[in-house]
Amino acid sequence: MRHVGRAFDELRRGMEVVSTRGPRLLRLHCAPSFAAQWLTPRLADFMKHHPGVELRLAAGTDYTRFTSDEFDADIVYGPPRVEGLVVVPLGEEVIAPMCAPELAEMITTPADLFNHVLIQTDSKQIQWSDWFTADSLIAPPPNGSRFDRSFLAIAVATQGLGVALESTRLAERELASGRLVMPLERTSIPVRYVGHNLVFPRHVRQRQPLRTFAEWLLAELGVVAQVPLDRAVTDASRTADG
Repeated sequence: MRHVGRAFDELRRGMEVVSTRGPRLLRLHCAPSFAAQWLTPRLADFMKHHPGVELRLAAGTDYTRFTSDEFDADIVYGPPRVEGLVVVPLGEEVIAPMCAPELAEMITTPADLFNHVLIQTDSKQIQWSDWFTADSLIAPPPNGSRFDRSFLAIAVATQGLGVALESTRLAERELASGRLVMPLERTSIPVRYVGHNLVFPRHVRQRQPLRTFAEWLLAELGVVAQVPLDRAVTDASRTADG
């Protein structure tokens, strides 16, 4: 699939922005779909405006424990699982059905989805059953392909193989280009949630590369930090509604 290939190419290029030494080094771990769909397409802009920061990026599904000092920060999907970290919520995301334009012509109400293949993403916090419940409908039995990552479901949806329920943030390029559309944008109840958080140990919060990246990240997302980063110490156990 060309779309998936492009995502991995962008992820690889992001990982190639690497240095192993120096006080300007930022070692960042990131959830795979956020890395492939949102972060790596913007890395050129970050490096252009902050050429002094040396970035090492890795993507994976395991949450960083920080005990081995491998990474300075992690962009995690869902609530962090380690207590005593600085937790910076990355703003609300909108979850919506999206599909190729040729399918959208046949979908004008939420009930129309019963007649279409619904692509499943196993790792998502918001599932089809949650979305149908928000519209006072009972979800149909699963009838589509299953994937473990959002970027895979988005890629399949662009090929017209079903309707995906995904974050408009993660699918922003596909939506902007018209490869995906949201047929029920005006006729269904939007589902919003905080899907991603930037987390890091308290002792690294004063490091300039991390502060530079965090401020750029929040600005790109249009998110205003709830408190200054140097005071944003929150136990991860208090963010269970992410």
